[in-house]
Amino acid sequence: MLAARLLQGLIVLWIVTTATFVLIHAAPGGPAVLADPKLSAVERAAIETQLGIDRPLPVQYLTWQSNVVRGNLGRSFLYQTPILDTVLDRLPNTILLVALAVAVALLIAVPVGLYVGARPGSPIDRVVTVVNFTALAIPPFWFGIVALMVVAARWRLLPAGGMMTPGEEGSFVDRLRHLVLPVIVLALPISAELIRFTQAAVRSNRGAPHVTPAVARGLRPREVTGRHIFRNVLLPVLTVLGLQVPILVGGAAVTETVFAWPGMGRLGVEAALGRDYPLVMGIAVVVATTVILANLLLDLAYRWADPRVRVGP
Repeated sequence: MLAARLLQGLIVLWIVTTATFVLIHAAPGGPAVLADPKLSAVERAAIETQLGIDRPLPVQYLTWQSNVVRGNLGRSFLYQTPILDTVLDRLPNTILLVALAVAVALLIAVPVGLYVGARPGSPIDRVVTVVNFTALAIPPFWFGIVALMVVAARWRLLPAGGMMTPGEEGSFVDRLRHLVLPVIVLALPISAELIRFTQAAVRSNRGAPHVTPAVARGLRPREVTGRHIFRNVLLPVLTVLGLQVPILVGGAAVTETVFAWPGMGRLGVEAALGRDYPLVMGIAVVVATTVILANLLLDLAYRWADPRVRVGP
């Protein structure tokens, strides 16, 4: 089953690299114009020769794919460094941000969803529902800007952005303080989404054949939820989390830009604004690979949560 999922992942990666190649080369004027629209014809021809984009398109495509397989993503216009090195330098920062956001979202959503789901129609249920819809309606970039203005600029409780304070490099506490706001902003919509699905899963499982006898025996809601419902609730939570992975990548780009966090998302924005098309293509490949690997890990977690589930064709 795992082999089948790996094969599917490779197919998806091929589709992503192909689509990226086509979109870049379909842009008006070609990649050389994207690098700098004010180039003269001679300068443009020199760049096209340097990049090998003066050759026929099928040859360019095969060269691009073979280079990707070998781990050669080219050289960045913007940074004048190998793209793979540039991307891998930023990737751990994004993984750290996203992993902490997911952890915070799960720590909030699962307990709250379990508690509220076992008490439908209660005042706490109505309050959580209102808070959820509010959290889902707030654009993350707006929430991030407000958090910066209030918490960082006015109250001065946390740093306004970046990854570390000058002079405090290597300090764990300083790094943690810089992470607080971006993690909260990124985790908020995920928490709201997971709470909704956890609530729904608890309510649908309360009437299941294996739960009804436990309720009839007079077990407290906490015992019923913990012993008979919790494991079944994990399945929809993991499903939603898997669907959220690509959204998390997009959210990370916005969050990293707002908080000047030096991650993949911010690098992608800088590459797009700087018209660094080789870097944009390299980022697309690395992000797609990371998302595929994350979903494979979620597949394994799915199998752990319910051994009856068989992932694959």
